[in-house]
Amino acid sequence: MTEEIIFAGFGGQGVLLAGQIVTHAGMGEGRYVSWLPSYGPEMRGGTANCAVVISDEEVASPVVVEADSVVAMNRPSMEMFEQAVKPGGLLVINTDLIEVEPTRDDIQVIRVPANSLAEEAGTVRAANMVVLGAFNACRELLRDETIISSLEHIMGERKKHLIPLNEKALELGKACAHKQLKGKNANEA
Repeated sequence: MTEEIIFAGFGGQGVLLAGQIVTHAGMGEGRYVSWLPSYGPEMRGGTANCAVVISDEEVASPVVVEADSVVAMNRPSMEMFEQAVKPGGLLVINTDLIEVEPTRDDIQVIRVPANSLAEEAGTVRAANMVVLGAFNACRELLRDETIISSLEHIMGERKKHLIPLNEKALELGKACAHKQLKGKNANEA
């Protein structure tokens, strides 16, 4: 099993953190991983993305050209990376910031109102955790406990008080994806 993922958005949306959590969780589950960040020179508001590879075998290259999955937090990111998704792959989009539909019909699209669900969890800054929960619900790459453990490790003692809020955001994203997956399966029956 190898999963090549791109997390993309504006700087400050936490896409690099989401990638780090997936990478750390992959290591925690004994897999080979790589994390390759890319971002503009701006502190916030510029472009940011990262390529993550999780595999049962050694990772030959951290560069992701054709992704199994793309998580896009804003419209420019969707427009930039939609074509990078392999046919049959997954595109998770934040519908609060992406008001257009993807152009492809050969991929699975999961639409998540990430900012709204993050607000429901307690803060819009948890939108990255919402899409991470939705992504993992679709791919089932990592155990929920491992993701939470990785979140705790990366956030550290200073931000420990934010863990319950982030857990709620992960759950809301997971529930949103499951609802869409169930609807798709009902339509196929």
